[in-house]
Amino acid sequence: MRTNPDYISYLVCLFCQDQRPLLIVAEDVESEALATLIVNKLRGGVKVCAIKAPGFGESRKQQLQDLAVLTGGQLISEDLGLKLEKVTPEMLGSCKKVTVSKDDSIILDGAGDKAMLEERTEQIREAISSATSDYDREKLQERLAKLSGGVAVLKIGGASEVEVNEKKDRVTDALNATKAAVEEGIVPGGGVALLYASRELEKVQTANFDQKIGVQIIQNALKMPAYTIARNAGVEGAVVVGKLLEQTNLNIGYDAAKAEYVDMVKAGIIDPVKVIRTSLVDAARYSSCLKCLSICSSSNRIYYQDIDSYLVCTVIGF
Repeated sequence: MRTNPDYISYLVCLFCQDQRPLLIVAEDVESEALATLIVNKLRGGVKVCAIKAPGFGESRKQQLQDLAVLTGGQLISEDLGLKLEKVTPEMLGSCKKVTVSKDDSIILDGAGDKAMLEERTEQIREAISSATSDYDREKLQERLAKLSGGVAVLKIGGASEVEVNEKKDRVTDALNATKAAVEEGIVPGGGVALLYASRELEKVQTANFDQKIGVQIIQNALKMPAYTIARNAGVEGAVVVGKLLEQTNLNIGYDAAKAEYVDMVKAGIIDPVKVIRTSLVDAARYSSCLKCLSICSSSNRIYYQDIDSYLVCTVIGF
């Protein structure tokens, strides 16, 4: 934002006559203009805030246009033949609430025209389908989410700071799980997705005995989450796993809280695919760093021993 400081003061006073706060989103706010805004806020009590527009280059211009459509305002740009000196109050957008922090800004309930907003989102969807670059597609999806998605405000309270922090951690975990589910979808929870996947490994054709052992190790590992959940609930894990492996409905699992077999999806017991996938990949990565033997240290002597035919290395006392 580059213009005469006196004119900025005039515009701020003009736009804030009805005592409504003013939010300025610009590609850049020079120090002189920023100082003028600060002086007006301190001396005149004018509620004004200036933030830097997100993105870079053409992406920034498109996001500013998205914001204009969302709030029912008009983008002021020299590329469109509009200068700041020609701005009128009728060109401003409106929204119910704005929250600005050091790193983020949240604009709630924009007053933009619903038809124009739908048209804008449809244009972005078409751009996503024709995008050839993963980077461009990702940025377009972010724009679409900002325009078509909603924003929830969670107010977390408690009797003590410890209780508040514990609740915040739970909410953060839930939000992260929700984001992961939106990205890659969901599968039945309770470990049954991995359990049923272990059956598919029986179809894998191995070239030698070592590969066969490797497949068996993965199969056993995939059964462990469901087995452990059942065992921790006080029932025999092997019995639960055996009964589940007989099922043809891949949504059936063991609800440890109710001690019964249910449709996990209908019961709301689900896991994000991304969480399951990354957990499996990370486990495979870590296990590849381990040796085929357990190394135990006792009295400065090292002994080597197998562990139930699992290719696992445990380092104790180092």
